Amino acid sequence: MADSYIKRILNARIYDLAIETPLESARLISQRTNNNVLLKREDLQPVFSFKIRGAYNKLLQLTEEERACGVIAASAGNHAQGLALGAQHLGVKAVIVMPRTTPAIKVDAVRARGAKVVLHGDNFDEAAAYTQKLIAEKGYTYIHPFDDPDVIAGQGTVAMEILRQYPKHIDAIFVAVGGGGLCAGVAAYVKYVRPDVKVFAVESEESACLAAALEKNRRVKLPQVGIFADGVAVAQIGKETFRILKKTIDGVITVNTDEICAGIKDIFEDTRSIAEPAGAVSVAGLKKYVAENGITGQTLVAIDCGANINFDRLRYISERTEIGEKREAVLAVTIPERPGAYKEFCKALGRRSITEFNYRFADTDKARIFVGIQVSADPADRDELVSDLRGQGYDLVDMTDNELAKLHIRHMVGGHAAEVKDEMVFRFEFPERPGALLQFLTQVAGRWNISLFHYRNHGSAFGRVLVGMEVPPKERAQVRKFLAEINYPFWEETDNEAYQYFLG
Repeated sequence: MADSYIKRILNARIYDLAIETPLESARLISQRTNNNVLLKREDLQPVFSFKIRGAYNKLLQLTEEERACGVIAASAGNHAQGLALGAQHLGVKAVIVMPRTTPAIKVDAVRARGAKVVLHGDNFDEAAAYTQKLIAEKGYTYIHPFDDPDVIAGQGTVAMEILRQYPKHIDAIFVAVGGGGLCAGVAAYVKYVRPDVKVFAVESEESACLAAALEKNRRVKLPQVGIFADGVAVAQIGKETFRILKKTIDGVITVNTDEICAGIKDIFEDTRSIAEPAGAVSVAGLKKYVAENGITGQTLVAIDCGANINFDRLRYISERTEIGEKREAVLAVTIPERPGAYKEFCKALGRRSITEFNYRFADTDKARIFVGIQVSADPADRDELVSDLRGQGYDLVDMTDNELAKLHIRHMVGGHAAEVKDEMVFRFEFPERPGALLQFLTQVAGRWNISLFHYRNHGSAFGRVLVGMEVPPKERAQVRKFLAEINYPFWEETDNEAYQYFLG
């Protein structure tokens, strides 16, 4: 097996289209993990993904008759772009069947490279089944996205470059796995040339088909897969890739969505590039391996395998990143329903930054707030925060790992409060800095009863706050005068339709 793939990889003549990507030092990740971390920048390929290697290598191996029939593939996007560009370069007709869930940026990129796109199904497997139907009808030549020796060999050129670019000792290489083509090519080459180097497959826990196959010692098909990391959203590991991987890899690491989001941020901070979720899976796996095994002082390589991401996904990724890095604690805290209680709670937090603060009046005795608080990446810091607050008498529930709380409840704390009378609502902005929220509360709290409070900030220059206060009609002019004097920009929103419809 190894001899066969070594020859195929060494004979891959792909560099008239694919490029040799750099192996770069990830300085900040290295500092945070206390290891020498290197990133293989496959996001810099012409199609922003390693997939150009395998697709183009397969095209080069086809006979003239096979090319003349035109080529077809099923792909979530990156293989499609690689095949489309390769086919365009060689003057071959290409048809790509893509799941309807594929990000628009990938669909548009495939069409821009001259391929015909057919959208079918909600995942790779449904698209692949429809591809076989078209092959039977039209006679196209099928180019598998991962389960083909020539495709695997093309992806294996990544490993050939890594070992040439860094001839010194490497402890481990981390590779994202969907269908397994990249990892199989990398592992086959590395284990033949440098068997001392460990190779770890990394999967999204939403599509961990390799881990499931290794557990059963046979290929299994997952009943469903998550599509957040769409580039690795495959329900079943390839037949040929599994044959290679079960003999060559040193283990499988699974990572969750929050950890992937944190990996995207890590790559951005070191490279100023934005990886797609699948592209950051390897970094997430590397960090998890280091944390769980206490690894220090080693040389570790993560393959950043793609950067095809829809811009509108960045909002969700940003929301989840702090939790993925274990730098935000999400707590449900019960405080007394009385003036000044918010300010006391903020004082109890000391100098910790608050990332979110949600409250709506519920009853006259107790207030329940949803609060996000910045903590260090050390899990002990979150435990210390929870213990400290409980020691000060606060009843709380740690919801940092609660998916319902993070996905939905944080955006739904509120509603109509029947017992609230004479409510006025104001929207504020203030320069964001440590302690800014406490300073704001110190100036506002205690004069009128606060009946609604929402604050959310993730790195913007200004903190934004929505505050509801019970103000008797005869004091309304007085409250406006007071707010003008505290010197924060504010807007009264009492008559705003959004407030009246959902909260008033």
